[in-house]
This record gives sequence, C-alpha cells and structure tokens, in this order.
Amino acid sequence: MLAAFTKLGVSSFGGPIAHLGYFRDELVLRRKWIDEEGYADIVALCQFLPGPASSQVAFALGMLRAGPLGAAAAWIGFTLPSAILLVLFAYGSSAFAGTAEAGLLHGLKVVAVAVVAQAVWGMARSLTPDRERAAIALAAVLIVTFAASSVGQIAAIALGSLAGLWLCRSGSTPAIGELHFRVSKAFGMLALGAFALLFVLSMLLAGQAQAIALFAAFYRAGSLVFGGGHVVLPLLQAQVVAPGWVDNNAFLAGYGAAQAVPGPLFTFAAYLGAVMGPAPNGIAGATIALVALFLPGLLLVVGTLPFWDDFRSRPTAQAAMRGANAAVVGILGAALYNPVWTSAIRVQGDFALALAGFLLLTVWRAPPWIVVVSLAAASMILALT
Repeated sequence: MLAAFTKLGVSSFGGPIAHLGYFRDELVLRRKWIDEEGYADIVALCQFLPGPASSQVAFALGMLRAGPLGAAAAWIGFTLPSAILLVLFAYGSSAFAGTAEAGLLHGLKVVAVAVVAQAVWGMARSLTPDRERAAIALAAVLIVTFAASSVGQIAAIALGSLAGLWLCRSGSTPAIGELHFRVSKAFGMLALGAFALLFVLSMLLAGQAQAIALFAAFYRAGSLVFGGGHVVLPLLQAQVVAPGWVDNNAFLAGYGAAQAVPGPLFTFAAYLGAVMGPAPNGIAGATIALVALFLPGLLLVVGTLPFWDDFRSRPTAQAAMRGANAAVVGILGAALYNPVWTSAIRVQGDFALALAGFLLLTVWRAPPWIVVVSLAAASMILALT
C-alpha cells in the first residue's frame, strides 16, 4: 500500500482531477484493487465533501483495501514526497538573496496569478453555470472584500449554503452504486463528532500558545475547503499572513513552488509551517501544519462513509452544496485580486508572464510544472536585464 501510493505521490502532476486519472490507471486498471463502479462511488463522496479530494480518495482506497493502517499508509505515501520537497524549498528560499534568486522568487508569485486565474476560470464555468449561482459568487466577493478575515470567509460559505437551499434546488442527483465499506455508523458518528469538536476548539483556541494556535488555524482552513484545493489559498492567507506569521511574498512564492511538485496541493501547509516566523517552525511547524490541514477532510471521509448513500440523495443537501460551491468561487475570485495580483503584478512584464502562463494552462493545457519552470526562468532573465 505504501509503495503503491508513494509511486503515485512522486508521479501525479497536474492537480486533483489529474490525480484521479492516475489513481484509476494504477489502482483500477493495472492493479485491479477496485472496480469502476466502486471507484466512482469513492470519487463522488470525496468531491462532495470539503477537503482535498484526491487525498481523500487515496485515504478511502487505502481503508477499503487494508483498513485504518492501509488508509494511513496511502495518505503518507501520496503526501510525503511533495511535503519533503516543499520543506526543502522553504529552507533553501531563505538563501535566495541575489538578483537572479529574487527574480526566481518573484516569478513564482507570477505563477500563482496564472494558476489561481485558471482555477477561478474553470471553477466558475462548472460551479456557477446559471444566474442564481453567479449571484451567490458575487455576494461572496462582496462579503470577503468588506470582511477580509477568516470570519468573512466562513460567513460567505454559510450564507452561500443557505442561499443554495432557496435558489439551487434544480439539478440532478448522480445515480451511482452503493458503497461497501465496513465502517459502522457508531464509528462514523465518532469521527464526525471529533471533526465538529476540533472545529469548535479551533475557533476558541486561536489565542493560545503558538503550537496550539498553529494547529487551530490550519484545522479551520482545512475544514472550509469546498470546491477544490486552490480554495485553500485565501483561507490560509487569512490565517497566516494577516497575523504576521508568514510574509506575503514568502507565502505567494511557496504557493507558486507548490505548483511544480507532484502530489496534493495541501502540502503547501508544510512549506508554511517551515517558514513561519514564530516557533514552532521548521520541521515541527511543517508537521503540525500539514497534519492539521489534512485532518478535517480525512475525518469527514470516515464519518460520512456509513451515511453517504442516504444523504447524497436528499435534494436539500445537494442544493446547499451547490450554494456553498458557488460562494467558494467568489472567495477565490476575490483572492485572485488581493493578495495574489496586487503582490505579484508590478510592471507590464509581470502581466505578460502571467497572461502567458494562464494561456498555457487553459488553451494549450500545458502541465503545471512546465508553466512553473518556464515563468520562473523568464522572471530570472528579466531580473538580470
């Protein structure tokens, strides 16, 4: 199990949708660990829940194949390679003091503009296809603009869910087979209770000792990631940049670097924990941040497995999720302007590079790592001229 998912962790470039394709090729077609219908069941569940969809699928597949130890091995194998690479980048980035190195770091911030713009474009097309959901997204933009904190983001998602109950009742429920996990309802309730308790505690313990505050901040962010991994950008920005734990330039440089490594985007947390100003930082900070960001999504997978078939068929649940996903588009759209655009686009050359990266990703569908390398190299050249 560990070997199979470590292989996927070092080879799965291209974001969560691409990851799901790699999983299918390796585990459904080649290893035949699960059939197509069962795989579709797991993917449907993990796309419905908040959290990192591809990591949740890996975790669920590991649990299906080998129980809790298999789930842990699958998550570690898929997550650890990119986490190690980003921690190494965190240690190395502090030595980047020359003109070329500064150009490289600035290029990674420009990459973030292209990547987030692509995410907003793609998510808007799929998650706000009608006037009702577009209106929810616009309202979310206004909410997070005038309440620029994690509270504003929580409010936007909550209000989006409520609006969805009213505006988004139309739409079909996917017809997918049953899940066959040996997870009892009692154990599922225990996992859901742990998720809820930790979320409440994360709201109450923000001002405690730094290690506790660090765990609480990343747990809050991980609990609210609806609609795709890129949504974690504004959530984490509010948690670590606003209080001064991480400089905004370092934040965006790390986010750009995260696009160049395989595996889940959530391993960006390891970079942030490592570069954090107040202790714990380094390896300890990276470990705390990484576990805290992933934990809520994994608890939700375990907690919803026994109840998923009944829950997903309810029109109210589907409508609320449509509204929440539309609000997420608005949150990410607001983050595209501030802090991503305002921190990275300083001259016309920056805009040209960001536009080129966006077109490479959306029109030519270039692999993200190629875009990262190309834009970072171009930015270094511009810095030296």
